[in-house]
Amino acid sequence: MLLVAIVLVIVLSIHRKDGNTRRESHPSAPDFSLSQLNGQSLQLASYRGKVVLLDFWATWCDPCRDEIPHLIELQNKYRAQGLQIIGVSMDDSPDPVRDFSQHFKMNYPVVMGNADIGRLYGGVLGLPIAFLIDREGRIQKKFIGATSASVFEQNFQSLLKSGT
Repeated sequence: MLLVAIVLVIVLSIHRKDGNTRRESHPSAPDFSLSQLNGQSLQLASYRGKVVLLDFWATWCDPCRDEIPHLIELQNKYRAQGLQIIGVSMDDSPDPVRDFSQHFKMNYPVVMGNADIGRLYGGVLGLPIAFLIDREGRIQKKFIGATSASVFEQNFQSLLKSGT
């Protein structure tokens, strides 16, 4: 009887790890609607079906400034395969962001973030922070600090190939 109980506990714990943990470790990305630099609204949910790299950054952040040219290259290289980079500027005003975006010829949408969006994503206490979101809208990975293009590529290539 004790042996049966032990086996049952083991089987249930394995099942729980295999099933529930996956869902918990890949939560849904919180949806939002924010203004883009051009004044149009951007809703994250409208990008379902694409692999999204959601990048929190600011013009005054040196590591962010270093990372942007690589994000532009990645958007060019993987757009046709379903990658969509979205920049969330944590600047206080859109004016420096517009100038920065034009200067660097940013080829992906940039929205103006705020404290509320930061809280939705667990608190954005340092920049840059990026979230890799799969085609079903689940957060697959969080990148804290400046991240090389090759690390981003390694993490999103399998999501692009899966098509789901």
